[in-house]
Amino acid sequence: MTVTLHITVGLALGLGLLFVLSRLTRRREALPFRVAILIGAGIGVLLIFWLISAILYPGSMFGRIQLLSWTVFVHIPFLLAGSAVCLRSHWRAGAWAMAGIAFALGLVALDAFVIEPQWLEVNTLTLHSTKLTEPVRVIVLADIQTDRPGRYEAGVLDQVMALQPDLILFTGDYIQLGRRSRDYVTELRALQELLRDAGVAAPLGGYAVGGNVDQPAIWPQLFQGLPITAIETTTRYDLGPAVLTGLSMQDSFSVHLSLEPASKYHIVLGHSPNFALGPVEGDLLLAGHTHGGQVQLPFFGPLLTLTQAPRAWATGVTEISPGRSLVVSRGIGLERGDAPRLRFLCRPELVVIDLLPGE
Repeated sequence: MTVTLHITVGLALGLGLLFVLSRLTRRREALPFRVAILIGAGIGVLLIFWLISAILYPGSMFGRIQLLSWTVFVHIPFLLAGSAVCLRSHWRAGAWAMAGIAFALGLVALDAFVIEPQWLEVNTLTLHSTKLTEPVRVIVLADIQTDRPGRYEAGVLDQVMALQPDLILFTGDYIQLGRRSRDYVTELRALQELLRDAGVAAPLGGYAVGGNVDQPAIWPQLFQGLPITAIETTTRYDLGPAVLTGLSMQDSFSVHLSLEPASKYHIVLGHSPNFALGPVEGDLLLAGHTHGGQVQLPFFGPLLTLTQAPRAWATGVTEISPGRSLVVSRGIGLERGDAPRLRFLCRPELVVIDLLPGE
């Protein structure tokens, strides 16, 4: 089952259901109960068709989610809007209800696919520690995860520099090839040019770890010639006012990782937040990877986190123990490849952390 076939067959099913509905609306005695049953059954048929498509789909879980997004935001609204047209002269209340639901789904799609993915949010967090002797402004740039670097990414990088960071930390996932991509190295060079044009640099340096979508041994080329250190194996750096441990991608996914404490304020940078479950002696643990779920629901939070850490840890700041905080950024990009390009109630995020001396 391909995406194109899923879209086509879903629309054909919708047309068939609308044909049956149009025939039924000619019999006034069938309204409105039978019509409501038919529309409900039609939605059920479309969802069952998605399930069959998902089973037959040869790609990843994200591709199956893309098929679901076509069903929810195209096939079902198409059926509901067509039903509203069929019912406009026979059952006005039902027609308005169908049109209203279709319109609401359209608004959700507009927000999720068009508005939120590029509606960057800058969140500032202030942390105090007696281990610090001077203030340090840290910017966490997580999950750029683009398939064609361009205006949006350039704007984010300009904003990073406008915030005057002392330290810039990248949590991995830089290029993920998708349908808009040329090839990996070409896109890597394009992003490198944006970093250079923005003058991305900081007094205490820039440090970058690798993510799970990054091509091993190739992604560090992104930072060649730039004042940013690419970290491929777990390494500790003395930055002056603080110590930074950058984790390899594999170590960041380990729930049993053990790190000794540092004599100074200790920042631990990884891609996945899994490492925060282990005996990692750090004052500030930083990660990305989760994208905040990309889709969040009110009173529930992220639907999908792709981490072994508790769902509540998948976005924002968590005080794991006194003086030991985990900060997980929602990232600035999106899951690419065959995933749907959406964010809902989960805007892309640039995290600014002001570390200050004191209690």
